Amino acid sequence: MPAGAAALAKGLTILDLVADAEEPLRFAELLRRADLPKPTFVRILRTLVAFGLVAQDEARGTYSLGRRFLEMSHRVWDRFDLQSAAAPELERLRRELGETVALAKLDEGRAVYLDDRSGDGLAVRVESGRGVPLHCTAAGKALLAALDPTVARGLIDRLEMQPMTEATLTEKEQLNADLMLTRARGYAVSCEEHLPGVNSVACAISGQDGSPIGALAALGPASRLDQARIHPAGRELIAAARRITGHAGAVAISARPRPRGRGRALSVECVLPWGAQLGEAPVWHPQEHRLYWVDILHPAIYRFDPATGVNEACAPGKLVSAVLFGADGAMRVASQDGIEHLDFGACALTPYVDPENGMAQNRLNDAKVGPGGAIWVGSMRLDASRPSGGLYRIAPDGTVGRKDSGITVANGLDWSPDRRTFYFVDTIPGCIYAYDCEPGTGTLSGKRILAEIPESEGRPDGLCVDAEGGIWCAIWDGWRVNRYTAEGRLDFVLDLPVPRPTSVAFGGPDLATLYITSARTRLPASTLAEAPLSGGIFACTPGPKGLPAETYK
Repeated sequence: MPAGAAALAKGLTILDLVADAEEPLRFAELLRRADLPKPTFVRILRTLVAFGLVAQDEARGTYSLGRRFLEMSHRVWDRFDLQSAAAPELERLRRELGETVALAKLDEGRAVYLDDRSGDGLAVRVESGRGVPLHCTAAGKALLAALDPTVARGLIDRLEMQPMTEATLTEKEQLNADLMLTRARGYAVSCEEHLPGVNSVACAISGQDGSPIGALAALGPASRLDQARIHPAGRELIAAARRITGHAGAVAISARPRPRGRGRALSVECVLPWGAQLGEAPVWHPQEHRLYWVDILHPAIYRFDPATGVNEACAPGKLVSAVLFGADGAMRVASQDGIEHLDFGACALTPYVDPENGMAQNRLNDAKVGPGGAIWVGSMRLDASRPSGGLYRIAPDGTVGRKDSGITVANGLDWSPDRRTFYFVDTIPGCIYAYDCEPGTGTLSGKRILAEIPESEGRPDGLCVDAEGGIWCAIWDGWRVNRYTAEGRLDFVLDLPVPRPTSVAFGGPDLATLYITSARTRLPASTLAEAPLSGGIFACTPGPKGLPAETYK
């Protein structure tokens, strides 16, 4: 190796680590990943900072790409050839997926195919230079979803949404709901919407300013590129888009689960091997003796009867993230359009109140009924790219009060048994917060970190509180559920056979059963092979019992 090349190689390795990190890394984590002697690491890192290739945030103690690196990347973008850059990825995707893959761009209200690679055997044929509709193709929907909302809205207003097949979306309200789902999961899906018997999945390729410069699409026979294969293919397209440009658009869901750990051995049973994309928000209905839950990314509300194993479904055609019970037996949900009334039997939603009306880049996430019958709900930006989320309390008369702001991914929430402490999760910083709470008014004060989960161990998701005051929290990418004491001490670790538990709730006749939802979205094939029950519902009896769910008034 030429003189000085070893040091250069180490410096490039550090640059790669900084560039590939989903969020800025702290010194200790960067040192661990670099696997270099500390003196060598410090010397090289200081040099990279001095030359502006790496930027140090002294307040946070983190490192990210520096301005000089970005200035040089702009020069590359001036000469960027998308087709040449995408060609190796198209060939790799064709080999790995066995389906036709194509590169497309937005051109005068259509998606135009620029390049393609034909799949194996009986494959879908794509004609380069051909334009296809935006509203019914995966490539078109991926491009629309990646546009600035104002630009996308203007383009959608001008679309002629002609029916191409029986499955084509012809109403703009339906298309907008589909685009919101696309933004949330990072890829678009078209199931026989453009051509009978043909399914497709696509991911936008983001430029330096975040706008779409193209899209990668995979197309195949519906019998082959079915529901079992289309979502894993979406994950592969996201990874390929990132390799082409270094940008793939921000998405809330990581594609890198942590290694499996070891927790406390309890008998955990998969009571519903459902394979949900993003199972969430379990809540026990004591009168019906059933568990309600949702799949956010394959939108549906479910009603599971543990005694019979029957899991009834209601698919309202829009993103739904939580279910709430009323004192009079009615139900509401948190949806992409706010809090709405739910008629489960008719699978019909009607508006109630939208705490974030007009915030097109945000969606509601976890929600629960709190003391006094008020509804509490958190929100998040669809791609989790900035802390634009909030926490809201909706009083019984429909009045909305904002209780907190600056939240990246609002998640689990619950109260202590005496209702005077409120617990709330912001997933991205890895924090479970505790607040002092006035049960009658919902006034919050004294915000503090109850527990902080290091990124290397996963991220906190949904939570619930037991009758003894213990806080149970699902650890996304952590293969486990943690129980904390009211003082924030880690008291109990429940090991699980899946990496992505999402939320927890107590149920059963005596509230002694802990139900755990999970997800399989964007998991690599190797992880799914190790954890085939991902997306199922699990149950165990950990000892402490739960508290009954509150009802709204």
